[in-house]
Amino acid sequence: MKNLAKYMLLILGGAMVLPSCNDFLDKQPLDSVTPNTFFYTENDIAAYAVKHYNFNTHSGWGLGVWASDNGTDNQIAVSYDNKWIPGQWRTVESYSNDSDDPWYFNQIRELNYALEIVIPRYENNEISGTNAGHYIGELLFLRAKTYFDKLQSLGDFPIVETTLPDEMEALTQASKRQPRNKVARFIIKDLDDAINKYLSNTPPGGKNRITKNVALLLKSRVALFEASWLKYHSNTALVPGGPGWPGKAEDITGLDLNAEISYFLTEAKKAAKQVIENAPLSINTAVGCTDEIVPTDEDQYKMSNPYFAQFSADNLEGYSEILMWRSYNLEEYNVVHSAPYYLRVGGNSGFTRQFVETFLCRDGLPIYKSSQYKGDGSLLDVRKNRDLRLQLFMMTPDELLTPEPLKDGDGKPYNDTLAVAPNILDITEKKCVTGYQLRKGLSDHWYRDGNTAIEGCPVYRSTEAYLNYIEASALETDGRSIDADAVKYWGDLRERAGLPRDYTVTVNNTDLDKESDFAVYSHGEKVTPLMYCIRRERRCELVEEGFRMNDLRRWRALDQVKNFWPEGVNLWESELKDMYKDAKTNKSLLISDESSNANVSSPTATGKYLSPYRIVKGNNLMYESGYSWCEAHYLTPISIKHFRITSSGDDLSTSTIYQNPGWPLEADQAPKF
Repeated sequence: MKNLAKYMLLILGGAMVLPSCNDFLDKQPLDSVTPNTFFYTENDIAAYAVKHYNFNTHSGWGLGVWASDNGTDNQIAVSYDNKWIPGQWRTVESYSNDSDDPWYFNQIRELNYALEIVIPRYENNEISGTNAGHYIGELLFLRAKTYFDKLQSLGDFPIVETTLPDEMEALTQASKRQPRNKVARFIIKDLDDAINKYLSNTPPGGKNRITKNVALLLKSRVALFEASWLKYHSNTALVPGGPGWPGKAEDITGLDLNAEISYFLTEAKKAAKQVIENAPLSINTAVGCTDEIVPTDEDQYKMSNPYFAQFSADNLEGYSEILMWRSYNLEEYNVVHSAPYYLRVGGNSGFTRQFVETFLCRDGLPIYKSSQYKGDGSLLDVRKNRDLRLQLFMMTPDELLTPEPLKDGDGKPYNDTLAVAPNILDITEKKCVTGYQLRKGLSDHWYRDGNTAIEGCPVYRSTEAYLNYIEASALETDGRSIDADAVKYWGDLRERAGLPRDYTVTVNNTDLDKESDFAVYSHGEKVTPLMYCIRRERRCELVEEGFRMNDLRRWRALDQVKNFWPEGVNLWESELKDMYKDAKTNKSLLISDESSNANVSSPTATGKYLSPYRIVKGNNLMYESGYSWCEAHYLTPISIKHFRITSSGDDLSTSTIYQNPGWPLEADQAPKF
C-alpha cells in the first residue's frame, strides 16, 4: 500500500509536543506530555499557537520583508524570477523539503488536532485561565491563514477540519479538491468564529499577538481576493464552472458566480469598515513641508514622523494603524535581523523606473500631465514635488543616515551619509539593482555590522482596510463609481500622502495609454480610469510590503505582458554617468559592452535607462524575452508525487486530485498554455 499518510500529511493522530509558556522546569518530561496532561491551561494553548505563527517577518541576513516585492514590476533583484519566462517554470516530481511544497498539510493537521481537543474542553469549562478563549481564536485564525495561503497559490483545495485515521479510504476521500469559492467561504467561517466567539483586541502580549482587528483585516483581504479573482478570471479554467475547469459538476451545483462575487465584496467591505473604525491612520508630519523635496534626513520627517517611524521604530506598539508587529531583542535573547543594514547599502533590490513613474505629483496629476514634474535628469529631480510616499520611501542621495557624528579609526568625527551615487556596481547582496534605493524601514541607528538590528517588523496595518474597502466599492459598480465611505477613506489616504483629497483630479487627468503599469489591464482589456487609479493608490501605499504579485494575479493583469523589461535610473542622459570613476585614474568604472564583464546595460542597445536584466547578452534568457506571461502561471502546479500516491496503478489521471489548468502530469515539464 502506498503510504498516503506520509506524503499527503492529512490529519493523523498525535500532537505537536509543547511545554507551557511558564514554569518549564515544573513540567513533566516532554515525552509524557499528552492530551491527557496538555491543553488544560491557557498557557498551553498560547504556546501551541505561537509555535504555529507563520508570518512573513524580518529574519537573519537580507532585507527581510522589504524584499517581498522583488521579482515584480515594483522591485527587482539581481537574479530574475523564472516565472516570467514561459517554459522555464516547470513541474517537479517532489520537493526536497516538505515545507516548501504548497500541497503540504502539516500546519493544518496540527491546528485541527488542537482545535478538536480545546474547543470541547473550553465549552465544558475544563481549561484554566481567563485568556483561553482568545488563544483558541488564534488557532482558528492560523488555520484560516494557512488555508488562504493555499487558496492564493493553488486555488481549489481539500477542506479538512478534523483529524483522520491512517486509513487509505478516508485519506483518499479527504484529499479531494474543493472549488475555490467553497475554500474561501470556509476561511471566512473560521475567521468569523474567531472574531465573534473568541478573539480580543487586548490580549497579553499586545499587538505582538493576533487580535480581533487582525482577524477582521484578514477576512477583508480574503474576501476581496476571492471576489476579484472570480470576477476577472471568469469564463476561464481558473474559476469553478469555467471552460476547462478540471473539477466535477456535482461540486458546483447551484453555483451563481455573480452572487458569490457580491457576497465576498459585501464581506470585504463590512470587515474593512470595522478595522477602519478601530484603528485610525498614523499621522504624516511631512505633509506640512512645502519644499520641492522633503528633507528626509531631518528627524521631524523621519523617526519623529509617526507615518515613517511605524516601519522602523524599535517598538511599534503605540502606532495607531499597526495592528500586529514582531519585536526583537539583542541583549537578552539575540533575536535580531539585518533589514536596516541592507537598506543602507542597497540590499540586492531596487524600485523600477516604471514603479517610480506611477507616483503622482503633489498637484494630484500624473507626471505626463503635471507642470510640477522635473524629469529624471537627477535623482533629486525625480523626487521633487512628488507624492510624499515616494519622497519618504526612496533614498535621497547624500542624505544623513545617523543623527550624531561617528568617529573614524583615529577618533575624528564624520557624518554617516548615503553615497551621492547609487550603489549599482557592488556585490550582489549589497547592490542597489536599479539605482532607485528602498527606504521604507530605514531607522536612524548606526549599523557597522549587518545582523544586529532590533527594529520592529510590521505584520498587519489598518491602511490595507482602507484600500480594500475602496476597491470593493468600485468592484460593485464595475469600476464606474464608489460609495460615500470609500470617497472619505480615499481622501484620507491621499491627504496623508500630500495629494488633493479629491480623487477626481487624478481620474480625470489619467490617460491609460500613457501608463506603463500592468494594472491598467484585466483579462487583456483596459479597466476604467477610476479602477486604475484605485489600483495605483494601492501600489503606492503598499510599497515594499509584498502585496504586488498577488494583486496582479487576482486582477488577471498579466495576460498582455510580453517583452517587458524592468528598468532603473536614467544612467546615460543624466549626471549619474560621470559619477562612477576610479579615484586614481579618473576612468569610468562603467562597462557596458554586453560581455561577461559588463556591469551596466549598453546605451546603444537598450537606451538611456539602466536595464538590469540586459547587461550581459550571452546565456541570459531574460535579455531577449523580458517579462512574458502565460495563463497557467496564475496558479502553482502540484508536484507529481501527489498524483502517484493517490492514483490507481500507473495512470496518474485516476488520482483523486487534479492538476491545475495548463500544467502537465509529468515532472520537469512546462505548462501547455
